[in-house]
Amino acid sequence: MAFAPSPIPSRTQYVLEAIKHDILTGGLSPGQALVETELAARFGVSKTPVREALKTLAGSGLVVMSQYKGVTVRMVDAGMAREVYDVRLLLEPEAVRRTVDAGAPLDEARNALGRADAAEDPAERSLANRDFHRALYLPCGNPLLGRMLDEVRDQAALVSTVAWAATPSWQREAAEHEEILRLALAGDSAGAALAVHGHIASFVERAFPEDGE
Repeated sequence: MAFAPSPIPSRTQYVLEAIKHDILTGGLSPGQALVETELAARFGVSKTPVREALKTLAGSGLVVMSQYKGVTVRMVDAGMAREVYDVRLLLEPEAVRRTVDAGAPLDEARNALGRADAAEDPAERSLANRDFHRALYLPCGNPLLGRMLDEVRDQAALVSTVAWAATPSWQREAAEHEEILRLALAGDSAGAALAVHGHIASFVERAFPEDGE
């Protein structure tokens, strides 16, 4: 007999989403300590939902739990960035190709692109960009493939948050998004997949060049 996983309690979910938002928008910096008592006081909850939220964030790769240092926001370096983006390079172009081949609606991707263009701050733009990519790969027809990309979605967003803080390159990436969507809307699945691959590869090369070049 199969058992469905228990839903996350609402207080834990609230704390989880709030901490994740702060991490992915730069409100909490890589390496910053996350103290249970401080977070519990901030959110007006007991330490239990905070502890559970931090465990979930550790599972998704956004925070690190150490016996000696406690819980900290995950640090981003070239090695970590390349590992995450390597997974995206292997999976995301194929997922997008399948989405386009299936003729899946792309309204959500178009809307996300519009929100990114109208964004007034990097945090809002980053969240819209994440939605753009997800709207393109999720309708690929293979739920497991979509979940695998979701697994690295938050870590990829953390990488981009750190990279943008050092060198804002969102205008170039916005133009690349426009081209990806144009190809997808035209039904050019191979072209869209190639554009996605180039988009992902060029970002990590610019932000985290090998050997510091």
